[in-house]
Amino acid sequence: MFGLPRCFTFGGLRVDAAIARELLRAVEPMAIEAAVEAERRYMEGRGEQQRIVELELQQARYEASLAERRYAACDPDNRLIAAQLEKSWEAALRRVEACQARLEAALTPGSATASPDFGGLADDLDAAWNAPGVTMRARQRLLRALVIEIIADVDEAAREVLLTIHWRGGQHSQLRVRKPKSGEHGCRTPEEALAVMRSMATRWSDDDIAASLNRMGMPTGQGKTWTAHRVSSLRRVHGIRAYRSAEKNGEWLTMSEAASTLNVTHHRIRRLIKDGVLPAEQVVPGAPYQIRASDLRGERVIDAIARTGRPCRADPENQLPMFPDT
Repeated sequence: MFGLPRCFTFGGLRVDAAIARELLRAVEPMAIEAAVEAERRYMEGRGEQQRIVELELQQARYEASLAERRYAACDPDNRLIAAQLEKSWEAALRRVEACQARLEAALTPGSATASPDFGGLADDLDAAWNAPGVTMRARQRLLRALVIEIIADVDEAAREVLLTIHWRGGQHSQLRVRKPKSGEHGCRTPEEALAVMRSMATRWSDDDIAASLNRMGMPTGQGKTWTAHRVSSLRRVHGIRAYRSAEKNGEWLTMSEAASTLNVTHHRIRRLIKDGVLPAEQVVPGAPYQIRASDLRGERVIDAIARTGRPCRADPENQLPMFPDT
């Protein structure tokens, strides 16, 4: 901003992860205490609910006893009042049964909903920190509540970032995080794909390289499929020489070129390669075949092509016929 040279720079992704791990390690003892306190309050709440149910049962029994005495004191000749008092007594007895069932359910272990495992909360700090519902604002508030400042320095000789954390309360922690190299990030193209590209670039076009990488199941650094444009862009970044058809000296041929030279179909060439009649090479499994032009003039290839009407297959060695007389 002021036109002054920068003192040092470093990537923040690994630093953020290291600070988060150190923060969770620091709050782990407090998390255990909080879990114990939460379990204590939960048990107190259950005890209070049990006492409430006991008082409700006591009140229901009193009301049932009162309804019974009123029914007993009623004149039997007054049928209307007696019927009403009988219904009140039955309702009071049903309330007593309901309260007894609730109390038995509260006293019986395992009959009610299983109590939460507060002891395992301390082991779930990492899951809680990375939960989808936790916002970055909440993480920043927690960090500011526990940390006064973080001082960063760079050790260029060891290629490490030194982090000194000043906690509230006077404690200090120091971390060392490896400083990534230039261009090192999580979306880099795999080295296996680059090796295939270097091997095929001098003989195959970008379209062939992209098709081969897709067949081999090697995505780009961003997890996408390969196209000729993406292969070309990556070649320019890594300085891989491009394919030029004019540079082909005729020593190596593709399957299409071999089929045109022998005036046969692609299926016939593929069959000759599978039977071992026509030698062919692949840079990696799944890449296009490379056929040497001189192998097309071999005696076995010429004999196989000359056999029309019969399948092209190699003659097995040391094999006896099943029916020698036929």
